[in-house]
Amino acid sequence: MSAGRVTAVSRNATYAFSKPNHPSVRLLAGLGVEGDVHAGETIRHQFRMTYEPDLPNLRQVHLMHEELFEELALKGYEVSAGQLGENITTRGVDLLALPTGALLRLGADAVVEVTGLRNPCSKINDFRTGLLGEMFALDPRSTEFTFKSGVMAVVRQSGTVHPNDPVEIELPAHPHRALERV
Repeated sequence: MSAGRVTAVSRNATYAFSKPNHPSVRLLAGLGVEGDVHAGETIRHQFRMTYEPDLPNLRQVHLMHEELFEELALKGYEVSAGQLGENITTRGVDLLALPTGALLRLGADAVVEVTGLRNPCSKINDFRTGLLGEMFALDPRSTEFTFKSGVMAVVRQSGTVHPNDPVEIELPAHPHRALERV
């Protein structure tokens, strides 16, 4: 099912909060974004590597919905693609409503599997004071808070992704599992 499109692709070879935009990124099956510091089979998150270095990397690719930037602009925060550390920015895809295990075909070849929600870190406030508080919302399905800072995925099929590539969604078999923090 066609859902939307890619609006930007970003990567950074060094640990930094933001990731510069590029004309394309190459996704490598089982690893992540080629040339990105978070690519790898095991955890590459700077803090989590200190206490969980051998766990599988469920955060190979960070996807974020461009609509979030518009929501933040209404609250006085100017944010654009890559600035919150995402690799792939989308439009027209309700990323936060996807179930765990949903497959996203990005462009002609690349396929990622959604593993969970990105938990926002305190560095968001270093980027824009007060922005961290905007990354939480009350989940309408429960009385708990959820994260709005995008989803994490692993690469199932290699391929190159460009801005304006289509995004197609394949949902897993029922019962669906709601996204949790990874």
